[in-house]
Amino acid sequence: MTIHTPLNEDNARPAGASDDHVVSYKADLSINFAGIRSPNPFWLASAPPTDKAYNVVRAFEAGWGGVVWKTLGEDPAAVNVSSRYSAHYGPNGEVSGFNNIELITDRSLEINLREITQVKKDWPDHALIVSLMVPCEEEAWKTILPQVEATGCDGIELNFGCPHGMPERGMGAAVGQVPEYVEKVTRWCKTYSSLPVIVKLTPNITDVREPAKAAWRGGADAVSLINTINSITHLDLDRMIAHPIVGDRSTHGGYCGSAVKPIALNMVAEIARTPETATLPISGIGGISTWEDAAEFIALGAGSVQVCTAAMLHGFRIVEEMKDGLGRWMDKQGYQKIDDFTRAAVPNTTDWKQLDMNYQVIARIDQDKCIGCGRCYIACEDTSHQAIMHLAKDNGTAKYEVKDADCVGCNLCEITCPVDDCITMEVQDTGKPYMNWMEDPRNPHRAA
Repeated sequence: MTIHTPLNEDNARPAGASDDHVVSYKADLSINFAGIRSPNPFWLASAPPTDKAYNVVRAFEAGWGGVVWKTLGEDPAAVNVSSRYSAHYGPNGEVSGFNNIELITDRSLEINLREITQVKKDWPDHALIVSLMVPCEEEAWKTILPQVEATGCDGIELNFGCPHGMPERGMGAAVGQVPEYVEKVTRWCKTYSSLPVIVKLTPNITDVREPAKAAWRGGADAVSLINTINSITHLDLDRMIAHPIVGDRSTHGGYCGSAVKPIALNMVAEIARTPETATLPISGIGGISTWEDAAEFIALGAGSVQVCTAAMLHGFRIVEEMKDGLGRWMDKQGYQKIDDFTRAAVPNTTDWKQLDMNYQVIARIDQDKCIGCGRCYIACEDTSHQAIMHLAKDNGTAKYEVKDADCVGCNLCEITCPVDDCITMEVQDTGKPYMNWMEDPRNPHRAA
């Protein structure tokens, strides 16, 4: 448990502080997301960490602002298999991607509803959203929604994204991939419940904007994304079975973790900058494990962020660093509240055709920092534009220099360099005005 020196003038804890540590920032992290108030934007996503009251209470005690309770379904409850998880590892053994074949809750509806009621009663100031998945039939939704609303929860999230097990039964991604179904079920939920409705979207679709538009037409109060991505992480080559292994077989699972963050960020941005959905509140999900990740999602359109894999790998206490880092950064930037930078990066995210064709950067190598490994040279020589020279110093060691005339500013050398800030990209003064591809004379389809 980290104790920081309080900076508040009145030594008071801002909203979002857990009871067992002192905060060191002034920024107000509290949010009002689609009418759901939360002491901070960090929610646990619907998944094993939110499967039961024991977990959720521990999460609230650790400082999470809210949770989305693991998806409820009709009785009899789903039956899960063993094993359920596998992972994709980075070169240093870290988990970069996580895969699961777990279904929705395997506990009875009665037990879940009873626990949700008690947790919400005990933690009234924390956001508690209930994830739901029942057959795509009006009566099924009409039956379960009043039972869920009676718990006192703050909202519901429609699980239209689960990619394994449930789609074969006509639920999860089977609904999320058909905009007409998304719109229809959303409308049922708005008809039979007064709670805010968050539609959780599947990334296993060509254009995530279409189900988002459908959710909007159905009356959704918000969307959340992304759910997990269809995946197979790796195989046991001796047994010729993919992981996770169930007896002597396996199946595709849902991929999550830091590896999916770039995909999730793009989909969040696509919805945030699409006119029809630009005002639709978004709860960002996908590979969020640091405060920087959260800030990026918020800047690209998210009003809250949901975390799962990072909490599963590192425990609930990671939220302390997330809150502290975000709060300190907001102080530094002069942001007093989350809304001050929400969607701030959306106007700067555009279509390729709107980029400046006359903008130019080229690489610069800091010779004092260069260790002579040659990775930049090999990468550029073999796979890019042969814009780096391999020279010999007087002492016989290697020296690398950029050929300005051949450098196209692709960034590959900067990416492959193992030394921080050794290779940087330097903006060139071309003396030419902004000109996008639609205006470029090289474009045969340019505007007249």
